[in-house]
Amino acid sequence: MQQSVVPELAHTHTRPIHWVATATAVAGVVALSSILQPHPATAAQSSGAEGKAATASPPATTGVDFPLDCGPVQAVVQKKATGDLDGDGRPETVAAVHCDAGMGTPPDGLYVLTQAVDAPRPRVVATLVDPKGRFTVSSLAVTDGAVLATLLGYSSTDVPSCCPDVTDSAKWQWKNGAFIRSTPAGAHSV
Repeated sequence: MQQSVVPELAHTHTRPIHWVATATAVAGVVALSSILQPHPATAAQSSGAEGKAATASPPATTGVDFPLDCGPVQAVVQKKATGDLDGDGRPETVAAVHCDAGMGTPPDGLYVLTQAVDAPRPRVVATLVDPKGRFTVSSLAVTDGAVLATLLGYSSTDVPSCCPDVTDSAKWQWKNGAFIRSTPAGAHSV
C-alpha cells in the first residue's frame, strides 16, 4: 500500500482571516461601484416645456364663462370628459352645460376648454353642440383623441321639450385646425 504524499492545501480549511479577506474584497467592489456609475439615460426624457405639458392637469370647469345665455339662472356643467384632443400633450376638457331651469329639459351646449400654462383660468375654444339645436347630451367620453357623445333631440318643434324622440351619436376629431364631426359606425336615430 502506498500512501499519497500530498501536502495539505491551505484553502481547504477556512479560518477567520479568509472571512476578513472576503469581506474586504466585497467592500472594495461595493465602494468602487458607487464611484464608477454609468451616465444617466436621456432617450426617454423630454425638455422642460414638453415635460410640463405631459403632466398638466385638465382645465377645470369652475369660473369659466360659457357662451350660454341663462338669464337670471346659473349655467350648470352636467357632464365632462378630459383628454388630449389636439395632440399637443396637454389635456383639454369637454363639458356639457345647460341652464339650471326649474323644470323641463333645458338644451345642452357642448364646449371644449383649454388653459394655457400662464393663463389664470380656462377658456372655451370650441362649441361642438349649440344649445339652439335643442339637444341633450346623454353620454360623453374622450377616447383616443376623439370626443364621443350621444345626443337626444327632437324630430320637430311639435315634440314637447320633456320627451326627446331622436337619438344621435356623434364623434368629433381635431383635424387641420378645427373639430370635424362624423357619426360613428352603428349610430342610428330612433
